[in-house]
Amino acid sequence: MDDPAPPGPAGSPTNDNGNGNGNGNGNGGKGKPAVPKGREAFRNQRRESEGSVDCPTLEFEYGDADGHAAELSELYSYTENLEFTTNRKCFEEDFKTQVQDTKEWLELEEDAQKTYVMGLLNRLEVVSREKRLKVARAVLYLAQGTFGECDSEVDVLHWSRYNCFLLYQMGTFSAFLELLHMEIDNSQASSSALRKPAVSIADSTELRVLLSVMYLMVENIRLEREIDPYGWRTARETFRTELMFTLGGFEHLQALKIQKRAELGLPPLAEDSIQVVKSMRAASPPSYTLDLGESQLAPPPSKLRGRRGSRRQLLTKQDSLDIYNERDLFKTEEPATEEEEESAGDGERTLDGELDLLEQDPLVPPPPSQTPLSTDRVAFPKGLPWAPKVRQKDIEHFLEMSRNKFIGFTLGQDTDTLVGLPRPIHESVKTLKQHKYVSIAEIQIKNEEELEKCPMSLGEEVVPETPSEILYQGMLYSLPQYMIALLKILLAAAPTSKAKTDSINILADVLPEEMPVTVLQSMKLGIDVNRHKEIIVKSISALLLLLLKHFKLNHIYQFEYVSQHLGDESWSCPALVPSISAKGMKQFEKRISLQGGITPALSEHLSAGLPVLYHPGFARAYYGESAEAGDNSQFCWRNLFSCINLLRLLNKLTKWKHSRTMMLVVFKSAPILKRALKVKQAMLQLYVLKLLKIQTKYLGRQWRKSNMKTMSAIYQKVRHRMNDDWAYGNDIDARPWDFQAEECTLRANIEAFNSRRYDKPQDSEFSPVDNCLQSVLGQRLDLPEDFHYSYELWLEREVFSQPICWEELLQNH
Repeated sequence: MDDPAPPGPAGSPTNDNGNGNGNGNGNGGKGKPAVPKGREAFRNQRRESEGSVDCPTLEFEYGDADGHAAELSELYSYTENLEFTTNRKCFEEDFKTQVQDTKEWLELEEDAQKTYVMGLLNRLEVVSREKRLKVARAVLYLAQGTFGECDSEVDVLHWSRYNCFLLYQMGTFSAFLELLHMEIDNSQASSSALRKPAVSIADSTELRVLLSVMYLMVENIRLEREIDPYGWRTARETFRTELMFTLGGFEHLQALKIQKRAELGLPPLAEDSIQVVKSMRAASPPSYTLDLGESQLAPPPSKLRGRRGSRRQLLTKQDSLDIYNERDLFKTEEPATEEEEESAGDGERTLDGELDLLEQDPLVPPPPSQTPLSTDRVAFPKGLPWAPKVRQKDIEHFLEMSRNKFIGFTLGQDTDTLVGLPRPIHESVKTLKQHKYVSIAEIQIKNEEELEKCPMSLGEEVVPETPSEILYQGMLYSLPQYMIALLKILLAAAPTSKAKTDSINILADVLPEEMPVTVLQSMKLGIDVNRHKEIIVKSISALLLLLLKHFKLNHIYQFEYVSQHLGDESWSCPALVPSISAKGMKQFEKRISLQGGITPALSEHLSAGLPVLYHPGFARAYYGESAEAGDNSQFCWRNLFSCINLLRLLNKLTKWKHSRTMMLVVFKSAPILKRALKVKQAMLQLYVLKLLKIQTKYLGRQWRKSNMKTMSAIYQKVRHRMNDDWAYGNDIDARPWDFQAEECTLRANIEAFNSRRYDKPQDSEFSPVDNCLQSVLGQRLDLPEDFHYSYELWLEREVFSQPICWEELLQNH
């Protein structure tokens, strides 16, 4: 007997196009009984959900920085391998001429080392650029840990930190900062580089050497360890004080937020979001056959099941959701028995995006070995990961609707008067107030409104000189240009970017002077280029995220000002922001599907026979010693970190902004975001689900019905707003110009804030004037010592001899 025709790939429609008239693909064939088509579709769906994910749950810890050696490794590229030898050679030549005895650097006493470093700094002030570069390379070799004299990688890292602290104490950082300003002002070098037909790594040698020394010093000094001596700790605090533009990472942000809420008299935070995400489990990805819609998967009711069957399937879905919604998730439960724990394990697996109740075909009987799944075996989580929140506006809106319904008029922003309202409304208001959350931004907006209304009576605002405030003042007038430049670099570094980047070359630091001629050289250059782009995206995404969060904590309108420049560029030019625009969403999709936690990190290096770019092993590898492999993971954590940052940025830009949310809907980001759930990492999935949640009410009922697993995952993992009807909301009839009015109002508030606080004219005609005659004449003036000898002459010349036109004086005043 012939073999039956093979079924199509999982998730693809059958040959009958959903009309029930197909000729057998998936419906059976010669020698085998026919399988009901609906059941086969669900089998394909389950098979795909079990086998479509190529990676297990990713144990990824999101934080401010990677390991110390990993952060140092990202400074280098394979193209710079020969420069390690050059740096060592420059140091050894200079060291032999300055140090008379035959000792090496590690054998010198600390005083002798300081004397040598002081001599290096003196020789940095020579006029010759070539000599100055050699001295700078010698300093760079010290900052790299004098790897030529070390026996192990641990020694290299230790001496790198030791030398960096020594260099800082001798004033090296300030000296290199001055040299950096000289290079920035060197317009001749930049113009000559632009005139070259091909810019390579040789054109940025001076800049790279200076920035490498400064980066190594910052990275080594900021690292805190318990075994650090007291002198290092003191130097670290002095260095932080010196760098007042530094803002701090996520942990520092959380501490600042707690401190600021205490200063404003607000209750403490209920939880730390990053810590909560660490305890969350990644959900299994949703099935993608449902993306095609139920009309394509199931036969028409009139052909196989009848209308009653389709109705029963929808009721089964709704009943299962009702059971889930009616469960009291906040109720403290007693310890479960062993049987209950076993059933709970099965139930949790289904709730992680795999509700089997939604997959089960209600009319196809199960095989004898399989019993129907009953609702009694479904175990629900004991509580939600987040504390529910309610805004003051939500309470006011709820009372406004209730008063209009029951008593026929409203009381404005009064949330205390409940006269005339039924008892259930009283209980509802009480519950809402128990979960009310007042943010720092609400206090800042309220204070700003009062300052705008009463500028004279409230006086001048006292603005604390925080690092965020100093940075905002310094970059305020050039901030649009900064944001555009960062977005252009981000776009140029996007994977498979085809944008015109003639005005910006991000690969100049990795392109060699001579193009590769062998396969190994070409492979090495390709790895360098991809890795260079990944590091750029990682850096810029983290920089923008931290910048937004620090500005939001300092003042909400500073955050909104930066957000509007990021957002406006994306709305006006969809190619600029890879996380919002149409092209950008495609770039994000490629980053998720090709690189975000799925691309192998080491297979390319190992297959090419190259040492892994891992400092300090990378430096020692070019002296005949082998480099350790470092991280043996199959996934590129750098790209996963970038994807999470881009998602967090997108959430920051679109939160409570309806017009920006509509742009996500217009650019059809929902399918791309849903495919991003294939990466099984809890933090990434959380921010994907947040973005899907804010779009749900605009995507329509059919989308919600076809994506019930995603809806269930949102219920489980995203914070609940008590009276938010995101899943069933019908208030989507708002006109587009209403959304634009919100943006215009926000822009006006931002301009008023910047004008009031930062655009203060020096000689303003609106400055207060003392009109009291007694006060003016009573002021003591400092006159020259010889004035009393010649005051009579001055009166005669300046007062009595000058004609006074009384009519003109009276007319003007």
